[in-house]
Amino acid sequence: MYYPIKFQPVYKAYIWGGRYFEKFDRELPEGILAESWELSCHKNGVSIVSNGELAGKSLPDIVNADPGNILGTRFPADCQEIPLLIKFIDANDKLSVQVHPDDNYAAVYEGGLGKNEMWYIMDAKPGAKLVAGLKPGVTREVFARAISDNRIEECLLEVEVQPGDVINIPAGLLHAIGAGIVIAEIQQTSDTTYRVFDYNRVDSSGVGRPLHLDKALDVTNFGAGSRDVKTNGIKLKINESCTKTIFLANRFFACERYQSEGSIAEKTDGSKFYIFICLEGCGTISSDSMTVEFKAGETVFIPASLGEYRLEGKFTSLKTYIPDFKKDIVEPMRNAGCTDEEIFYVLSR
Repeated sequence: MYYPIKFQPVYKAYIWGGRYFEKFDRELPEGILAESWELSCHKNGVSIVSNGELAGKSLPDIVNADPGNILGTRFPADCQEIPLLIKFIDANDKLSVQVHPDDNYAAVYEGGLGKNEMWYIMDAKPGAKLVAGLKPGVTREVFARAISDNRIEECLLEVEVQPGDVINIPAGLLHAIGAGIVIAEIQQTSDTTYRVFDYNRVDSSGVGRPLHLDKALDVTNFGAGSRDVKTNGIKLKINESCTKTIFLANRFFACERYQSEGSIAEKTDGSKFYIFICLEGCGTISSDSMTVEFKAGETVFIPASLGEYRLEGKFTSLKTYIPDFKKDIVEPMRNAGCTDEEIFYVLSR
């Protein structure tokens, strides 16, 4: 019988990282730490189970051994990985300006999935900004000329952010996380990034990181427009002491924020898994097989076959999964009294 599963983090030491993860009360390796991969089947950072009888096993091995009970019936029987990857990102310095391909381009040129992602701003210094898109009027030709003239920054759409902001980053949207921002990231299981500009940084040998300009120009969506990139979500009451805010739902993932000061009863129906990412506070997730404690900075995987489970405590957590739009979004929102406009807002982000 399965249970709520936790994992050992996988750290990535990139030049723009820091030491923010010390705030999660973890024993960390020395040096700069830029990313903590919390849940991953990707070969570049495979998750290892840290609790229960599956402790020490890799997440891909667990999926391959029993995909129906782990992933759920909505996924092909030969599916070999969880198609979502969860990260925490500590941008102590600004990240490179980059863009990701969609599934079609990645299948041809990279042999894997594209990369659609979203960001939840966990922490941000006052006035911190990130890049999410291009300014109006920036065409492929204008951008290519700016690359040639080293004027890329003139084309970028900057957005000031604060804790609690949510930003969807679909494939094709040029983006960069600014300095002083900590993010919880939900993304497709992909590690494909096309770097466009790295602020002319070089290493101790005077060498800069590689750029991928031709592919970046191929995949950048120059018709994305300049709409507000933040999504406020729609807040619903779960019970007297708990609420959830539905931020977005697309074919790659849905994201909701749970704010609890009590207890929430839920149930898997065997069709899909769920992932909880604790942002603040602490609590427990209990099933018939096990009670698992969690705290800020921890991620818990709920297998599709778990059945009834209960979350208890005072916490703020993201919940992500791959949605059935009608069953998971439209019907619950209608039952809660949401308007068609509110439902469309969630589905259009």
